[in-house]
Amino acid sequence: MRIIRNFATFIAVLCSTVLYAQSSADGSIEMADRLKADGKIYVVVGVVSIILIGLLLYLVMIDRKVAKMEKEIEADKK
Repeated sequence: MRIIRNFATFIAVLCSTVLYAQSSADGSIEMADRLKADGKIYVVVGVVSIILIGLLLYLVMIDRKVAKMEKEIEADKK
């Protein structure tokens, strides 16, 4: 679970950094406005969400496998 918490913290910091770096002086972002006007922003948000969910599920699977291997090693030592 520590890995998941660290991953979530990393994503939160990354998102906040990206949002801060993307802010412009006049407050408008031309690319985002164009994507929103065309209705494609939802596709972008969907793809990014799918990728992040996939990474999170992958981390959970790896964490379970490592925990199982650690238990097997502990059992072999005894």
